[in-house]
Amino acid sequence: MSGPERTLDSAPGAATLYPRAAFGTFARPLLRKVPLVGGSAPKTLPELTLGLDDIALDAGHVADYARVCGFDLRDTLPPSYLHILGFPLAMSLMTDGAFPFGVIGLVHVANRIDHVRSVGLGEMPSIRVHAEDLREHAKGRQFDVVAVATVGGERVWEGRSTYLRIGGGSGSASKDDNKTERAAGVGGTAPEALWKVPGDIGRRYGAVSGDRNPIHLHNVSAKLFGMPRAIAHGMWLKARVLAALRPELPETFAADVRFKRPVLLPAKVAFSTDKIADGREFAVYDAKHGIPHLEGRVGA
Repeated sequence: MSGPERTLDSAPGAATLYPRAAFGTFARPLLRKVPLVGGSAPKTLPELTLGLDDIALDAGHVADYARVCGFDLRDTLPPSYLHILGFPLAMSLMTDGAFPFGVIGLVHVANRIDHVRSVGLGEMPSIRVHAEDLREHAKGRQFDVVAVATVGGERVWEGRSTYLRIGGGSGSASKDDNKTERAAGVGGTAPEALWKVPGDIGRRYGAVSGDRNPIHLHNVSAKLFGMPRAIAHGMWLKARVLAALRPELPETFAADVRFKRPVLLPAKVAFSTDKIADGREFAVYDAKHGIPHLEGRVGA
């Protein structure tokens, strides 16, 4: 991405990021006389890249993350771990004064991971994060936040998170958008596993990931932001799927998911998967009612 790059000395802390997020969502739009929902349809994103160099990996923290997400312990990172190293940079970018949307209220609708190779616990990755591709959506505007991890200048991992800002949309739904209520499961297969998702998983994942969005932590705080009760992080659910598939994942792979209905905590969900020509399709859905929570595929 062209534009200025800012290399930080350390990762921004959640204690400052979420107050900034609240200010950016509620106070800044009022100062600009922009509605909280929809707004004036900005046409550009800031051409800013934020970076961290030579991050020292904490084996204890990696192990904590692995346990929360269901990964086995290895001397390499879980394939989704680098997402949480880039997350503080993504939050800092989206709470920058030049960013056109407030963070609170954005909906994380999709995520893609390109896992080029495994990263060992003794290596020191560098990460660069930027936003791109602001575009129309049937329900509003969406954009991508891209995190690229390198080791010694070699690209080893990339994550692309797609966010939706609801309001003032084009009104023309795509085929993918119409899949939200499709039948649960993949290829008509029976569930491969049933997972009990505990009520505190939002707090546990938030503690290791730094993503302490109030909608994930407690029922009271979730209700303040329009949720009936606390919901699981989408990236925890994706990590849980990758943990289940990890024994058969190749060294190099891509994992795409679309987040559907939120997982209201506590919950019991079903996981199903089916082989396809170049990998696997998978889905996670409510074990009792079949409501889809996540759909995706993984392959070379």
